[in-house]
Amino acid sequence: MNYVKTAMLIAFMTALFMGVGFLIGGRSGMMIAFGVAVVMNAFSYWNADKLVLKMHGARQVDAQSAPGLYRMVERLSQNAGLPMPKVYIMENDQPNAFATGRNPENAAVAATTGLLRQLDERELAGVMAHELAHVQNRDTLIMTITATLAGAISMLANFAFFFGGNRGNNPLGVIGLLATMIVAPLAAMIVQMAISRTREYAADRRGAEISGDPLALASALQRIAGGAKAIPNMDAERNPATAHMFIINPLSGERMDSLFSTHPATANRIAALKEIAGDMGGGGGSARVSVQPGRARVPTGAGRRGPWA
Repeated sequence: MNYVKTAMLIAFMTALFMGVGFLIGGRSGMMIAFGVAVVMNAFSYWNADKLVLKMHGARQVDAQSAPGLYRMVERLSQNAGLPMPKVYIMENDQPNAFATGRNPENAAVAATTGLLRQLDERELAGVMAHELAHVQNRDTLIMTITATLAGAISMLANFAFFFGGNRGNNPLGVIGLLATMIVAPLAAMIVQMAISRTREYAADRRGAEISGDPLALASALQRIAGGAKAIPNMDAERNPATAHMFIINPLSGERMDSLFSTHPATANRIAALKEIAGDMGGGGGSARVSVQPGRARVPTGAGRRGPWA
């Protein structure tokens, strides 16, 4: 059902994009908009991962420079039946992580130094498994496409606002055109966020299956949420369009599972993982998680670096 919902949302985003193009230039405008979308998505397909990693100052590591983390990702990739992705570390005190890449053969997972310091080994494995789930589910490509389309829709709406659309072909008249210029970018943003929330739940479930320890992932989410509230991520603040890629929203001010949130509420995700653990017969069992919305604690031991770093 999640895949069907995602496909429907992407189809709606594409139709919305072409509709804005039609309002600007009629049939020819719609075809031009389609062409622009193809070019932008092709560029994103080949280059988005490199751009995102550069934005966040990620450095690639290997079995010699970060043996514990590298071997952990290698083991989890084998569990998932995936090729070994590239592994990156970001010099950032906020605990967080993301995955990127156009397909499993060209994927990368990135973790912050804050994540490596603050999580224990089981929790870190849960987070890395979640990111590998995004790779396996092709979420990295899906989110790149939706982010590109959302940006293109906003660009077209701004173009129409400044230069005017094809009012003769617009049955809604000038007021309808202006309303569309306002509503279209808003609708695109909502759809992008809805896709992101849908994919996070799916990645939590698949990540729990890959690691075999859903409660460890739940514990990690609680720790990361607490750290994200207390520690700013300046790279993410400078590049807010990448926020949806992280396991927990890295931006300040995101607190609830609302229409405009890029991530589900952490408490809801923890509750779902506890249900998964029950279905799996405990799922590792020893990670203790207290589900108290709005009271996620900041993890202790922030100065300790685990053996995987």
